Amino acid sequence: SKNPRVLTLSPPLDMSPKWFKDFPAYTMAKYNMSMLVVGHAAEFAKWGIAVNGLWPYTVIETAALNMIESEKGRPNLRTPDIMADAALEMIRKPASFTGNLCIDEVVLREAGVRDFAKYALTKGIKDEDMELDGFLSEADHARVHMLRAQHKARL
Repeated sequence: SKNPRVLTLSPPLDMSPKWFKDFPAYTMAKYNMSMLVVGHAAEFAKWGIAVNGLWPYTVIETAALNMIESEKGRPNLRTPDIMADAALEMIRKPASFTGNLCIDEVVLREAGVRDFAKYALTKGIKDEDMELDGFLSEADHARVHMLRAQHKARL
């Protein structure tokens, strides 16, 4: 490819014990994927291959989630479209954009997207009422809140 990319669905690294205390094996599996992003980005840079990770800021309605009976029909989720749009933004970046662990909403807001209502599974649910995904640090939340405030100020 003239523009080779690897994009992994993996979270930002936050070593807070709260992520390890209840599900250490699951957390380790997710974080291993993130560490591989960082390692592969360094390893493959000499060939111009960009390697990045992407993680949702909110819970995404997926087929896997819908397999759990108690999880069906939750109104405060986003559609998978947000991850697809964020992935597209990321693969459009130059090969020098590599080794990053990104959050979907941050990627899109920084790309100029203002309308996040289109990603709501249930119309009318506000951004601040969406259910947040796991593995996000206080710094991640602060960044999203800052970007949301900046975008509201521009409207």
